[in-house]
Amino acid sequence: MMYYSRLKLASVVAVCLLGVLLCLPNALRQPAPTVPWRQIHLGLDLRGGSYLLMQVDMNSVTADRLRTLADGTRQALLGAGLGYRDIATDTHAGTVTFTPRTPSETEADLKTLRAMPMAVANEFAVAQRPDGAIAITLSPEAMRLRATEAVTQSIEIVRRRIDATGAVDPEITRQGDDRIVVELPGISDPERVKHLLGTTAKMTFHMVQDSALGAIPGPGVTLLPMMNAPDQKLPIADHVDVDGSDLTNASAAIDQQTGEWAVDFTFDSVGARAFAATTRANVGRRFAIVLDNKVVQAPVIRSAITGGNGQISGGFDAQSATDLALLLRAGALPAPLSVIEQRTIGPSLGADSIRAGMISLGVGFGLVIVFMALFYGRFGWYANVALLANLVLMVAILSLFQATLTLPGMAGMLLTLGMAVDANILINERIREEIARNRTPLAAMQAGFERATSTILDSNATALLAHIMLFAFGTGPVQNFALTIMIGIVTTLFTTLLLSRMLMVRWYARTRPTVLPV
Repeated sequence: MMYYSRLKLASVVAVCLLGVLLCLPNALRQPAPTVPWRQIHLGLDLRGGSYLLMQVDMNSVTADRLRTLADGTRQALLGAGLGYRDIATDTHAGTVTFTPRTPSETEADLKTLRAMPMAVANEFAVAQRPDGAIAITLSPEAMRLRATEAVTQSIEIVRRRIDATGAVDPEITRQGDDRIVVELPGISDPERVKHLLGTTAKMTFHMVQDSALGAIPGPGVTLLPMMNAPDQKLPIADHVDVDGSDLTNASAAIDQQTGEWAVDFTFDSVGARAFAATTRANVGRRFAIVLDNKVVQAPVIRSAITGGNGQISGGFDAQSATDLALLLRAGALPAPLSVIEQRTIGPSLGADSIRAGMISLGVGFGLVIVFMALFYGRFGWYANVALLANLVLMVAILSLFQATLTLPGMAGMLLTLGMAVDANILINERIREEIARNRTPLAAMQAGFERATSTILDSNATALLAHIMLFAFGTGPVQNFALTIMIGIVTTLFTTLLLSRMLMVRWYARTRPTVLPV
């Protein structure tokens, strides 16, 4: 307890020096791009930036599921040689209804539908209505699961899209059942990001029906507008022949024939096979590329396309082609996102927050130093050295992991300094008690260290567990506060139980005093 080997001394000093070295990138410029330079990043409240609160359109999730169900119903009935009339979807009720071709086919229709994979998985229930129509109703449990999956998937896709824009340290969190919070430090004009996030980017490939333009579409056909000519509409089959989710890559490029910007895309093996089979079976027919319910292109299939590659062209400039390629690479959102709240925090407000935080941190640190020096003399100054090392090590660890510092994080650093002082006070007070019992200086220090250590470990362990729970179940600023405290607890134990004790022990070994300066 009262002996420090040279290896132990060297290790403690080395850790402190390493902490100082890791702190330097926050105060100096990077000398060269090849030099590792890890810094603390400032959060939205310190650096300024943009805040977006977005909501997932759950009605769209239900409507999309109903369209899939209606298309699957058509395919199942036609595959079984059965017909149908007046097929329709009701988003509010979550149902697909149709009338059997003849009353005699009703039982066969019900049997066919109940054998569908979605029915086997209890995703919908089938029943006949008194008027003879058949209703397919989505299961509430299945829809709740779909809604949860939609939000989770949306968060991941939003993260991918924002990362592709080069934004530094974006904070993307879930709020409630259907909302997503996006914080973008350093971005004061979020319009492009908002456009990227607000675009669903759902690309599908459909056959164009042979009916006349502008005519009333038949069952399973929808009139969709052209992207570059909204007044012109094409009759597009609802059935998806190739899904854009099978894309593996997309990139902006210049069309060698026209010299205009275009987007090249590549399918995976599943998409390539579906693309090849569709184009092989429909040579001479028009094949529509549909993006968010708008027809980008509807070229005529001249021959089978078996390479799994394709190109989208039509009025793109460099920025729009790059953005579309980014969206296709990141994947389509399962449902549209709408911005319901937007705030922009200027860098001046962030600078004020930093100034206020630094002042509070400096004043708090100064008051603690004065208190320790007045109440505990030399040992108080040793505690102050440990306190400074504690602050350096906290900044070093945050820099090493390139953590994002927010105002709650700065509050956590200040609170950690108070917790570190508590540990040193426990040791000094224990030593005082032993001196009051007329123990020798050596025995007083030995007993004070031993009796205070268990109390320090217990108190910090319970605090660590509490903040682990806070980090696990909290979000955003709460997590940042908890993380700072957890790091501070680790550095506090190191500086209190090793560094400050080492300073006190080395001083005693060198001077052998008859009275301790507590």
